[in-house]
Amino acid sequence: MDLDLRQVRYVVALADELHFGRAADRLVIAQQTLSAQIRSLEKRLGVPLFVRDRRHVALTPAGETFVKRGRRLLTEAERLVEEVTHTHAPLRIDVPNEGLPSIPLFHYLRTQTHDMPFEVALSHGLTKTLPRLLAGDLDLAFGRPHGLGRPLAAALATMPVGLEPIGIILPTGHPLADRDRVPLAALAEHQLLVHTSDETAEWRDWVDQAVAAFGLQVATRVRGHGRTSAQVAVQALGHPAFSLIGAHLPDGLTARPLTDPVPLYHWHAVWNTATAPPALKRTLKLIHTYARTHHWHRPPAAAWWLPQPDYDTLRATG
Repeated sequence: MDLDLRQVRYVVALADELHFGRAADRLVIAQQTLSAQIRSLEKRLGVPLFVRDRRHVALTPAGETFVKRGRRLLTEAERLVEEVTHTHAPLRIDVPNEGLPSIPLFHYLRTQTHDMPFEVALSHGLTKTLPRLLAGDLDLAFGRPHGLGRPLAAALATMPVGLEPIGIILPTGHPLADRDRVPLAALAEHQLLVHTSDETAEWRDWVDQAVAAFGLQVATRVRGHGRTSAQVAVQALGHPAFSLIGAHLPDGLTARPLTDPVPLYHWHAVWNTATAPPALKRTLKLIHTYARTHHWHRPPAAAWWLPQPDYDTLRATG
């Protein structure tokens, strides 16, 4: 039988998301269309690829085999088109929307590579992005490669990009808001709001390590997506929360740097060596140059702190 690459792409997307609604959104098709196409393919193959009910979607053994080889098929099909047409597929980059300076970095890449097309995705963290990197749906992502619950897959490579200071956001009426800078010892005297999500396990791990290292008190833990959700939680509950600072805040909130020591977030570029297009090597070189030019790799002159895995990586990479 002849395979329809469109249906192969549908199966791979559903395998990544294990949710018809999210997979359909990613493919920009109706959920009913996705379901119908999967059923049609399964009927032609004579075997089920997924087990699903109202609450659960899972791959069957046949589905796992199909997805594994289907990913390779899609990658080879893309390369075939590029070679025959002498065109280049867009470089697909995931840009975190949580305040890391990867957005100005992306604008710089655009000015330096007029001949290179880009596609940009916005995620809430590396945890959610990794399956797409492994699937070949993304070429490059940014984030902290520690605290993910398991080691990075062997196919994934990383390159340190920057050390970002972490501060706090807090209500303007909070006692710590009177300080220009907040020592971590002073923060330990107040209860903290911890705002995380399942999609950002690396951020949750960073926060948990900071709480343990400095004896901080946690008033409550809130699950939510994005900076806006964290701001709403801080306003509603009145407790300070860790955050990348520098972005605009709504009325009633303020941000303060943390000191003694300055807590840092070590973020990296991450890519799949098995599916990396030729343009990625050039892009990584530009990223390295830009980060060094802007001194993103330098820790502050004052005392600073990193979780132990991040510190070990920093020492190993110089």
